[in-house]
Amino acid sequence: MKWAGVKMLRDEEWREENRLMLRDRKVYVPKDKKLRVEVIWLHHDMPVGGHGRQWKTTELVTRNFWWPGVTKEVKKYVEGCDVC
Repeated sequence: MKWAGVKMLRDEEWREENRLMLRDRKVYVPKDKKLRVEVIWLHHDMPVGGHGRQWKTTELVTRNFWWPGVTKEVKKYVEGCDVC
């Protein structure tokens, strides 16, 4: 087991598939600010996402991706969006 912040990550939550780390069938996005911002951008700024505000963007991102603090990072991104 490993500790990540206040939550404990159990080995059985993780698996590797096609060279991707998955947690609960969601792709883990490593701690890379540019990569995480790009994932959020793709779900918020693209026509499909349509500047869906914080909760809609979070819902879209977390359908397929996960990292610790994803909700906070989406909130910060949306708060800085000039269009919204």
